[in-house]
Amino acid sequence: MTTTTERPRTAGSDFAELNRRVTRAGLLERKPAYYAVRLTAVALMLIGGWTAFFLIGSSWWNLVTAAFLAVAFTQVALVAHDLAHRQVFRTKRPGEITGRIAGNLGVGMSYGWWMDKHTRHHNNPNHDDLDPDVAPEVLIWATRSAWGRRGLKAFVTRHQAGLFFPLLTLLGIDLKLSSVKALIRGDMKRRNLEAGLLIIHAICYLGALFLVLSPLQAIAFLVVHQALFGVYLGMTFAPNHKGMPHPDGTEDYLRKQVLTSRNVRGGRLTDRPLHWLMGGLNHQIEHHLFPSMARPHLAQVQPLVRAHCAAHGVAYTEVGPVAAYVAVIDHLSHVGLRGRNTTCPLAGALGR
Repeated sequence: MTTTTERPRTAGSDFAELNRRVTRAGLLERKPAYYAVRLTAVALMLIGGWTAFFLIGSSWWNLVTAAFLAVAFTQVALVAHDLAHRQVFRTKRPGEITGRIAGNLGVGMSYGWWMDKHTRHHNNPNHDDLDPDVAPEVLIWATRSAWGRRGLKAFVTRHQAGLFFPLLTLLGIDLKLSSVKALIRGDMKRRNLEAGLLIIHAICYLGALFLVLSPLQAIAFLVVHQALFGVYLGMTFAPNHKGMPHPDGTEDYLRKQVLTSRNVRGGRLTDRPLHWLMGGLNHQIEHHLFPSMARPHLAQVQPLVRAHCAAHGVAYTEVGPVAAYVAVIDHLSHVGLRGRNTTCPLAGALGR
């Protein structure tokens, strides 16, 4: 693991200085040619996967197609992530149109709901009260969230480290259910459009499965596809912040974004494949500092960010893929054990 030593913050805006350097280097400029190729490639993956599905027809070999489409769905979701951050288009409207096509129509997830949730995460990463990604749900990421849990919830919390990867198989379904709940609440823009696109996705997806495959094959395809989609998507996002410090709200922008984020480092031969597999989110620190930065620039800006953090004594964390997932599991284990039989703040005061 690579880190620098933390020391008291300096006066003034340390981020403004870094931002000026990055701007002068041209690293905040758009990359339209890259995204034209990227969006075309991902669209062809999705079209190719469904074409193979129809050509293979009613056969158990279509479970291989299910695995391929799980990868394609994740890549579509990562494209929707870039669109939400306005990395692709300079103006808002084309990004929203393309984002809804990718999110709602492509993978069956509400783009508007996810964008609102993800924006709140970026504004306050890992904050116990303000970051929806650490809100207590099935998994618990902060010890105090485990206080007073009973029954099945307590069992899951105690064993959440071992249940982490099995539970990721349900992530794809959870995203769909959360999207529907958000639409029912009615607290999003373009609600009817979002709902209509989700309905079209569901009809086309389920219709294709049960018209082409036998009922048993269709169910098996759905399970394999959604499970692998959930695992892949969850493994892309989980290493980025889980197990990193939780801020108290007093940090400046530079420290709030850097100290709560973790980069995943690839080797000389694996860095580019890792960048593709994780949609550039292996450079999580750089992404959080410059969320609208085009994906190809994240690796280029990393030396500037690392040197700037070292100069200002801000801890910069970068680990290999295995170490990143070990850190996530270790954090889940510690939270589960600390929350065990804990019913009051005093008992949980050992840490988060």
